[in-house]
Amino acid sequence: MRRPLLVVLRVLPVLLVLPVLLALASAAGSTGARAAVRPFPADADVDYQLGGAAPVPADVGIVVRDRRSRPAPGRYGVCYVNAFQTQPDERALWRRHPSLLLRRGGRPVVDEAWGEVLLDLRTPATRAALLRIVGPWLDGCARRGFDAVELDNLDSYTRSDGLLTRGQALAYARLLAARGHAAGLAVAQKNLADLDGRRVGFDLAVAEECGRYAECGEYVRHYGSQVLMVEYRRADFDRTCAGWGASHPVVLRDRGLTPDGVHAWC
Repeated sequence: MRRPLLVVLRVLPVLLVLPVLLALASAAGSTGARAAVRPFPADADVDYQLGGAAPVPADVGIVVRDRRSRPAPGRYGVCYVNAFQTQPDERALWRRHPSLLLRRGGRPVVDEAWGEVLLDLRTPATRAALLRIVGPWLDGCARRGFDAVELDNLDSYTRSDGLLTRGQALAYARLLAARGHAAGLAVAQKNLADLDGRRVGFDLAVAEECGRYAECGEYVRHYGSQVLMVEYRRADFDRTCAGWGASHPVVLRDRGLTPDGVHAWC
């Protein structure tokens, strides 16, 4: 049945305004989630404990641990998630999702340095499917009491033989950042020092070997004091301490990140 013209005229402005109102509500919700995240404490050292939990010295107020670990009690906890590549011990998981692994000629594309297969970020569909797997990992970090999440291998596209693009990586990173914020987590950029990750949704950075590759200043330019610095060679550690140790947390670790391995602070 045709509606009276008067009813249509009354409804039309609401229909025109509704998308704007929804967008504003969404933006407000996003801003609220971003405002709720907690920065790491000033004047605290950091320890990088991905290889297993170790005793935490009194001066260490920030501890990074794997997502399957528990955060260190009483410390600012950062939860490590390998979000762009597979972990070697998760082969069974990814065998159930073969279409989400990046392939060339039917063979998985592998980061040879770590034996990790790259995830396929090329389409909105694959990115959404990956979020359905990785997103619950972020939720789990929040449930266990972590304050932030580190998303490793943002630069996986540089190892993709041209199959992935920077834009695809950033599109996926935006999804992950939004999911982390929704869970109440601060979200840390890892890799791509030239990127101002705040535009993507990152809140802080984990700058691995930034002293070795002269990248610390780039991260600091984007994130100010919210940069955690990790070095694996004594000379690089000494250089990073000299340049940034007075203003930023810096830790020297052994590359295996073993619990009883090298631990040193500026």
